[in-house]
Amino acid sequence: MSISSTAPWLEFYGDTPRSIDYPQTTMYQMVAAAAKKYPNNVAYDFMGKKTTYTVFLKRIDLAAKALLELGIRRGDRVTICMPNTPQGVDCFYALNRIGAVSNMIHPLSAPREIAFYLNFSHSKAILTLDQFYPKLEAVRDMLDAPVHILIARIQDELPPALGIGYALTAGRKNPKLPKRGYTLWTDALALGRRRRDPLPSIDGLASDGVSILYSGGTTGITKGILLSNLNFNALALQTIAASGFSPIDGLKMLSVMPLFHGFGLGIGIHTPLIAGATCILVPQFTVQTYAKLLVKKKPNIIPGVPTLFEALLRAENLEGADLSFLKGMFCGGDSLSIELKKKVDAFLQDHKAVIQVREGYGTTECVTASCLTPHDYHRSGSIGIPFPDTFYKIVKPGTTEELPPNSEGEICLSGPSVMLGYLDNPEETANTLRRHNEGRIWLHTGDLGYMDADGFVYFRQRIKRMIVTSGYNVYPSQLENIIDGHPKVLLSCVIGIKDDYKMQRVKAFVVLQPGVKPSEAVKQELLAYCQEHIAKYAMPKDIEFREELPKTLVGKVAYRLLEEEEREKK
Repeated sequence: MSISSTAPWLEFYGDTPRSIDYPQTTMYQMVAAAAKKYPNNVAYDFMGKKTTYTVFLKRIDLAAKALLELGIRRGDRVTICMPNTPQGVDCFYALNRIGAVSNMIHPLSAPREIAFYLNFSHSKAILTLDQFYPKLEAVRDMLDAPVHILIARIQDELPPALGIGYALTAGRKNPKLPKRGYTLWTDALALGRRRRDPLPSIDGLASDGVSILYSGGTTGITKGILLSNLNFNALALQTIAASGFSPIDGLKMLSVMPLFHGFGLGIGIHTPLIAGATCILVPQFTVQTYAKLLVKKKPNIIPGVPTLFEALLRAENLEGADLSFLKGMFCGGDSLSIELKKKVDAFLQDHKAVIQVREGYGTTECVTASCLTPHDYHRSGSIGIPFPDTFYKIVKPGTTEELPPNSEGEICLSGPSVMLGYLDNPEETANTLRRHNEGRIWLHTGDLGYMDADGFVYFRQRIKRMIVTSGYNVYPSQLENIIDGHPKVLLSCVIGIKDDYKMQRVKAFVVLQPGVKPSEAVKQELLAYCQEHIAKYAMPKDIEFREELPKTLVGKVAYRLLEEEEREKK
């Protein structure tokens, strides 16, 4: 059953519009319009330093001039490898201002991963923090072409007193930068200030590809997802409309989900910034800082993954805290268990909040969320109803055959936030974006689920083998390629194991080369090797040695059997 304008769930839509008029503009133009309408509102708050929309727009324009002075032009790709800091946000919109394309990657990526992303995207430059510079220095010889390294520093964006304290404490741990081989972000901005030529006119289209995010697609192999201005703008407008408490100007969002993540970038950053709201930028999340931020900053909106809300239950210093300032708490990036939702809702009620945590669903192929639990209404186990202008249907896996209500199949969706396609991969794009008989293009998510008779959507499990840990996508084939590269390893298999906190944790099964005997010393050697080549969030938490791995009838490693073995251990 595909969702239509006569769908039964419309009675649950409340005041949410069924359709939205999407401006045919760029992301920058949407933010500029917000700055014109709300000049004195705070755009973002970073460690206590607040930046108004008027100043924010000036910062974007200055960064755009700096990028032009560095030789970045329309259509060029620039990698942003940053946590949630003002420089990362400024650069994202500055690239959009000049028609360049941002390539968003995790700042904790291992050197070889960074080299892959730079080569894959053909990036002309990369912006990262000073503490990550050694990783970039290590990948120079792995690059297909020279890449201009731009280095930002946390202390440059801190309030004066806090900046001094940072320099004397955490900042002292950062590696000392060499004298050459990079450009400081502050020096780049100085170039922008000296630029005499004005910024070029804005000739970008809503349909232009403007940012690359990464996902496993339908095969579990890393794919670059090309997203457009319309994709981001539509998502933001849909999210605000579906929130149930629009408009959101003047409200504060706890922007803790990272810039490289569709959820963090699309909802945590772009959504508030087109609407005159404030992003409370959080560069690094800990349970301790979480509690302090809630009490001190009093954010009205919190988007996050399940582990973020589980941390709420473990946070200290919240006993007796008044959380009545919360207007919306949105969970995505991974499935929210029914039991965890119950615990979080009870916690909110005990702390004077009049809301419930609301679950959404989406994929990076549509930036992030595409459906959401209605305001003040929940069906147990459901991930909600579609956003305005977004359509859902359930099909028989591997086909375009639509299934009746309550039948489990592949979740497909269609709407204005659906990606342009996978970068330089028409075959995978064609497998994922398919035109059905009625003429509409549908995104085949690779996820299993069903819809009930009222059109509420239910997520079951992922068809693809991707592991999701703390909301981050981990691709087993990538990790296996790395582990298999160790001289003592013959064969490996990586799986995800259920984890009460992270939802899944990574475990590797390894068959050693003939003559190499399993030992704790070998295990630690492999873990140390992994730390050098694998991002921290994707690190195997355990390695188990096997004499051989189970195989399917066609000779492939039967990873599902390993998953079943781990489940039986519980």
